[in-house]
Amino acid sequence: MRLAIIVPVLNEAATIEAALVRLAPLRERGARVIVVDGGSQDGTLVRAAPHADRVMVAARGRALQMNAGARDELAQGVDVLLFLHADTVLPPEADRAIFRAVSNLPRCWGRFDVRIDGTDPWLPWVARLMNLRSRLTGICTGDQAIFVTRGAFSALEGFAPIPLMEDIEFSRRAGSITRPIALREKVITSGRRWERNGVWRTIWLMWKLRLAYFFGADPADLARRYRDVR
Repeated sequence: MRLAIIVPVLNEAATIEAALVRLAPLRERGARVIVVDGGSQDGTLVRAAPHADRVMVAARGRALQMNAGARDELAQGVDVLLFLHADTVLPPEADRAIFRAVSNLPRCWGRFDVRIDGTDPWLPWVARLMNLRSRLTGICTGDQAIFVTRGAFSALEGFAPIPLMEDIEFSRRAGSITRPIALREKVITSGRRWERNGVWRTIWLMWKLRLAYFFGADPADLARRYRDVR
């Protein structure tokens, strides 16, 4: 099976090289790495280019960038798409774990468990709650490295072009096909936003935004509120 790893980025020059170098073993096993930039002003593109199979520019917005990467010709001939945040680290055998999982039809999409890297003692508990909530609800977040078969992604017409909650919205539609695969292998994601804004303040903010989205709030308005707090 063939895998395309799509990495949406914006001003990630400080960390993008290390993030992509970590993907080198997967590239050696045939994975294609596509970096999609949303208008960085800090040299992200230049630093990413030597370590990716494709570096491209798309309209700013994680959903738009991920859709653009999935439409690229390098991603057309693959079996599975993996959407990876630049500050999230995959387990070493991520590709093989995904291939094993999606070979059990009709399961066609899913995510990893997550561990949050940081010094705050509450972060391990936050990660456990995220993983538990995801198992109970079937909702997956971008921090958990969502993967989906090429066929299912095409049938779902990709991510909705909204500025926030694109992962929640995608999970709802994908869940109409089948419940997500919840891999026990852990990705490690950065705890920088939790530690910068405060763990409980960040949790409260995200729950408020998700509840507002559930009751029909405009994602553009939610994105503005999220940017203002950050």
